Amino acid sequence: MEQLDLKREEHRLFGVEKTLSEWETVGRTGYLGSKRNDKRKECDEKYGAGNWRVVWKIKDVYVGESGAYALYEDSYFEFLKKNSNILKQLVSEACEVYDDSPSNVNCGLDYSVQETNRTHLQDIAIRRSLIRLGTWFRGDKLIQIRDKVGVHPLSITLSPGKVPFHKPELIEQPELEGWWETSSVESFYQSNKLLQKRNKA
Repeated sequence: MEQLDLKREEHRLFGVEKTLSEWETVGRTGYLGSKRNDKRKECDEKYGAGNWRVVWKIKDVYVGESGAYALYEDSYFEFLKKNSNILKQLVSEACEVYDDSPSNVNCGLDYSVQETNRTHLQDIAIRRSLIRLGTWFRGDKLIQIRDKVGVHPLSITLSPGKVPFHKPELIEQPELEGWWETSSVESFYQSNKLLQKRNKA
């Protein structure tokens, strides 16, 4: 998981924004992974610091991180609520979950705490979903949630590339292709993510 982060614009995109007179969409950013910070530097050099941002297009409105993360999390919540056997296995076997580093555990329920060079959301979305479902981890395994063969079975089952997006009609078409499945949480996150530059006055 990754994102381009422009916190100074988040207050303007806390809810929704319909007017784009100040901003022009450059294109989709696509998956960046460990190249996230390189892309930030590239955008600063190309457009100038403060003159670019990343938004997610939801039908005819544009949202910042808070809007995208809400939809991302809701997909995990709905998936775990509908799949009680998976939920039961998760809370009975896991003591915690992480994405790319065990240090992810220290981020708790806070999406804004991103301590590695990749953006990790699925672990936080799972924790927050468990709280919303009134349960918590009771197991003894630290489980990595990542589309990776050879680890715990729940690693792939709960990967954002596998968990279905709960509102597939909101995914921008055509969906971007990558390591994720069509109509998955990751497909929403990547397909709807746009890079915009500030228009000159």
